[in-house]
Amino acid sequence: MYKFKSKLKFSALLIIIGIFFIVASFGPLIKDEVWFYLKQFKNQQMSLSTSGGEKDSAFARFLTSTPIQITPVNKDFSLVIEKIGVNAPIVADVPVDNEEAYKEALQHGIAQAITSDYPTKSPSNVYLFAHTSLGFWDLGGYATVFNLLHQLSIGDPIHVFYKNSDYVYIVVNKEIVGGWNTFPLTRPTIEPLLTLQTCDPPGTTLNRLIITAKLKEVL
Repeated sequence: MYKFKSKLKFSALLIIIGIFFIVASFGPLIKDEVWFYLKQFKNQQMSLSTSGGEKDSAFARFLTSTPIQITPVNKDFSLVIEKIGVNAPIVADVPVDNEEAYKEALQHGIAQAITSDYPTKSPSNVYLFAHTSLGFWDLGGYATVFNLLHQLSIGDPIHVFYKNSDYVYIVVNKEIVGGWNTFPLTRPTIEPLLTLQTCDPPGTTLNRLIITAKLKEVL
């Protein structure tokens, strides 16, 4: 009887541990999705407006329906996507073929591929990549920054702040490509583009979710 009870306790412990890791892994994804649909339900607006609105915070996002004012983390090089609440620094010149280097960069923000361009009005491709991750505890504070990237639609605005200018891009395409497909990074360009990349499904290297946006204006 004692051995039977011990086995039951051990089994229960394993189940509890398994549940903990499932919650820890999928919790941030679920939290972000819940927030996004709650935001849609409340018709809560997020904007770069310099006046009015509530300062961005977890309290404002989940417990109020007032507009939220986003202040860019910096204007030297950062990304703001109002629709999905992204406001993060961009780490410049990150090698895409050096796993140790880009993992270190992604601890500090969104990475700009070293082989891509800086924001400009000339034909270019600003290539930014970041995590949509399940192992957030091992990947730093920006491990979940692109969790809601899949919620973007054609026509949504994206802001890249660079050297105190606001480069406003508009989403023109959304696609999933194989993890080995480098065309979104190396494609020739005839106009100024922005490419955002993250993993799909989250936490894997099987595919890449690619968002392509075209420059609308510079403010």
